[in-house]
Amino acid sequence: MSDLLNQNITVLQGIGQKRAESFRTLGIYSVEDLLHFYPRAYEDRTTIKKIAEIKDGDTVCIRARAVTPLRENFVRKNMYVCSLKVSDGTGYLEIVWFNNHYIKNMLDFKKEYIFFGKASFSGRMQMHSPLFEESGKNAITGRIYPIYSLAAGITQKNIMSAVADAIKKFEIPEILPESIRKKYKLCTLSYAIRNIHFPKDNEALSIAKRRLAFDELFIFQTALRYLREDRTSSVSIPLKNTDCVKDFISSLPYPLTNAQDRVIKEICGDIKKTSPMSRLVQGDVGCGKTMIAAAAIFVCSQAGYTSAMMAPTEILAAQHYETLTELFKPFDIKVALITGSMTQKERKNVTEDIRAGKVQVIVGTHALISEKTELGNLALIVTDEQHRFGVAQRKSLEQKGKNPHVLIMTATPIPRTLAIILYGDLDISIIDELPPGRKPIDTFVLGEDMRARINAFLKKETDAGRQAYVVCPAVEPSEIEGIKDVMTHSTELKKLFDSGVEFLHGKMKPKEKDDIMRRFKDGEIKILVATSVIEVGVNVPNASVMVIENAARFGLSQLHQLRGRVGRGSDKAYCILFPGENVPVDTPRMAIMKNSSDGFKIAEEDLKLRGPGEFFGSRQHGLLTFKIANIYCDKQLLAQTSIAANEILANDRKLKSPENAAIHRQILKIFDTKVTFS
Repeated sequence: MSDLLNQNITVLQGIGQKRAESFRTLGIYSVEDLLHFYPRAYEDRTTIKKIAEIKDGDTVCIRARAVTPLRENFVRKNMYVCSLKVSDGTGYLEIVWFNNHYIKNMLDFKKEYIFFGKASFSGRMQMHSPLFEESGKNAITGRIYPIYSLAAGITQKNIMSAVADAIKKFEIPEILPESIRKKYKLCTLSYAIRNIHFPKDNEALSIAKRRLAFDELFIFQTALRYLREDRTSSVSIPLKNTDCVKDFISSLPYPLTNAQDRVIKEICGDIKKTSPMSRLVQGDVGCGKTMIAAAAIFVCSQAGYTSAMMAPTEILAAQHYETLTELFKPFDIKVALITGSMTQKERKNVTEDIRAGKVQVIVGTHALISEKTELGNLALIVTDEQHRFGVAQRKSLEQKGKNPHVLIMTATPIPRTLAIILYGDLDISIIDELPPGRKPIDTFVLGEDMRARINAFLKKETDAGRQAYVVCPAVEPSEIEGIKDVMTHSTELKKLFDSGVEFLHGKMKPKEKDDIMRRFKDGEIKILVATSVIEVGVNVPNASVMVIENAARFGLSQLHQLRGRVGRGSDKAYCILFPGENVPVDTPRMAIMKNSSDGFKIAEEDLKLRGPGEFFGSRQHGLLTFKIANIYCDKQLLAQTSIAANEILANDRKLKSPENAAIHRQILKIFDTKVTFS
């Protein structure tokens, strides 16, 4: 959008520095951010219902008059209640306010009012603290009312007033060329922004949503094709002698699966070429992706070049470092580890070894992206769990070499429909086969009445020398009732099991986390109580039980990932899901987890149930930035935007024409303006 919209929101009426700080907690810094901060829901205040038609739980407008005086009652200290019975001639409704001493001054009991709120039945039909106005003023009725997500210091009125002022003050420039808008019958962006915030009616809201969803899908698909074009036009180092990979494979203590062999051949075919490889290797937990990455790294090292492998956590980076070091011992291939928690001296020593050509493989976290980190004669980059990094970070790492080959691994099974969109700039390999010997994990969904039996089962397993994970959604006690937290639950389990119980969470220092995971891996800790930080963690073959508290609060794909932490050894493995207090054990989501171990099937169901915006949890660096579009539901729009993206790039490959300048700006904004494209 134009520079005008990039102005700080303090240019808007009623927003000073203090309120602007509150807006920033919602991710709103500029006028443009505000205009694209869409309502999370809407209240339809266009229809007035008769009191006789109201059902328990309805959110409605009613037009009525008072039929009793206002009753006031001091229930207890700090609790003042007043109520009023109203009628519209078809029935009676009790209106109740809490701790509102001004109501009696705000109502004229001789007049008719319109009340809007949620009705509830508790012996009689009531409406608590409704919005109201004198009948005929048409302020809260006759319109669809936006509902926004809020933060401390921000009210619905604050956001609505700011948005209204922004729409009034600023002209909203177009992003799409007129030819695209006409072909796909899209409204103007200005119309869409006005009606997504203040819909004229339901039809206008639908038209606005379609335009904004089209923009999101179109820009994202154009961006990925732009990346692919950028990649295929680049020249990389071809690694011709891929036959040497047979030496590495023959050194392994066990045969590879057919799926692993197939993917290694696909990779070898890519890295022979002069255009850089960009391949996603997708496979379920425990399918052997690390071995595939090791094979590619081996070929690179034998050609005399260095490889870099980036992991999202220090724990996982350390595991990869140990695994690769052991695998490459017979070939005298030196592996180095670089993490953010290293001392300056440790970092200096590794850097000197890299400069001297003593290191062929560098493993690390996002510390690899640092300007200070040298990666030698880089020809191959491997990123693990790439959705946790995002395209901008991947590009930053790639720019440390001369168009290096890129291999991306993920154990998060992504439905192919979504994978094609998310990774449209990549070739995709799927490992659809688990190594022999992997035992199925028995999954149980249990209510609180089974708590004592599960505690007894945990004791039996740990007494037999095995280990267990217990996952909680929160680190510390929450205001939300019934939420298990790591600190409280670990204390409770320590009392039950005397010793051998420790906790782990993301707020701990890296060295603390590493020490806990090392002790768990070495068997010193019997029960590890943790947040989902262990979703991507070290391999502990001795862990046989995974207990997940408040399981209903996790996504299905995340539950499947957590479940995959156990069952890696020779012992029988179990996953126990406690959905949460007052949550039924037989919900469709829990049934999917109980009955399926197919990560791709589970991911497909997860996408159906939650939509792509929540598929990976919190938003990650330009990935899944869709606020309106839903990949699963908007399949027709998805097809249209795919065609439109191809049309635009076919005529203007580098998006240099003036009519495509706004599209080019949006692409750079998605991936990070610091990222450069050739």
